[in-house]
Amino acid sequence: MLTELILFAQEGAGGGGGGAGLMGMLFPFLAIGFLFYFLLIRPQRQEQAKRRAMLAVIKKNDRVLTAGGIYGVVTNVHAEADEVTIKVDEATNTKLRMTLNSVTRVLSDAAADDTS
Repeated sequence: MLTELILFAQEGAGGGGGGAGLMGMLFPFLAIGFLFYFLLIRPQRQEQAKRRAMLAVIKKNDRVLTAGGIYGVVTNVHAEADEVTIKVDEATNTKLRMTLNSVTRVLSDAAADDTS
């Protein structure tokens, strides 16, 4: 019984057709590569493109949410300097200067909020 098992293992390991074994091993790696691309890399690139587009169109009077959880209204944008100034309090006219990348979401225009 043991000798038959050893012979069977040797036939499977040393069998002819080394090219077929290579192709058999290559297919799962290619399949994993395609899955990795379509499930991880492609969606991440799409999100980055949407974020870049959002940051490119930020303008004065946009309501934004920062990465720190601060809501404010954009008062000044310096795209060249990667800087944005937001007003966080109307009563005391408190303004914060921060990097453009710290803006996580544009909520709506302040002008649209005034009309409603």
